[in-house]
Amino acid sequence: MIYTAVLLIAASVALQAQTDRREVRAGNRKFKKEAYKEAEIDYRKAVVKDSLSVAGNYNLASALYRQQDWDGAGKALEQVKDIAPGTSHADSWHYNSGDVALQKKDYAAAVKAFREALLLNPDDLDAKENYIYAKLMLQNQQNGGGGGSDNQDQQQNQDQQQDQDQQQNQDQQQNQDQQQQNQDQQDNEDQQQEQNQQEQKISPQQAQQMLQAIQAKEKETQDKVKKEKADLLKSRQKEKNW
Repeated sequence: MIYTAVLLIAASVALQAQTDRREVRAGNRKFKKEAYKEAEIDYRKAVVKDSLSVAGNYNLASALYRQQDWDGAGKALEQVKDIAPGTSHADSWHYNSGDVALQKKDYAAAVKAFREALLLNPDDLDAKENYIYAKLMLQNQQNGGGGGSDNQDQQQNQDQQQDQDQQQNQDQQQNQDQQQQNQDQQDNEDQQQEQNQQEQKISPQQAQQMLQAIQAKEKETQDKVKKEKADLLKSRQKEKNW
């Protein structure tokens, strides 16, 4: 069974202590419009003003994540690792950290992050699913599975299908070779039989010669019989004459 991670990045939010930050609010508006690159610029401005801005770094990580910049998202979350876990949004921070770890295939870190998110919010079904998925991937990785990503599963299925196709082609080729061999053998037998039949046939000249020989033999035999009869008659006449 293939497990697929449910990667639902938490919505970009302005945390309570920093809701008055203009750059964060501007970034949030663009984030909601899915203009993630523009939102990233605003969040970076907020971080420039306050490098430990939880809202700025947290939302910057969200924007980078949506752009598939996993390393950048991880660095933004790491920037406030000592502060964010103490806020009311700690479970979301741990959850997003787990998502980033999953994308980087750091399954041990993902398991830890989702566990922390569940301890803070046990009713988070997405966190439960991702936690289970991360544990399975970690176990597979430790057993030498190399992480077992969906692409790897797909590649494995393709390899298996290719092997099956190759085996099927080999079987078909063997059947064709066997059929050809049987056909060649039959053709050879038919050819040999035809040659034998041709050898057994005699030409009209040969037949005429044989017939003449037989007729000659019969004439010779008849002449011999006639001669013997004539000699016998002669002998009888002599006897009568005596």
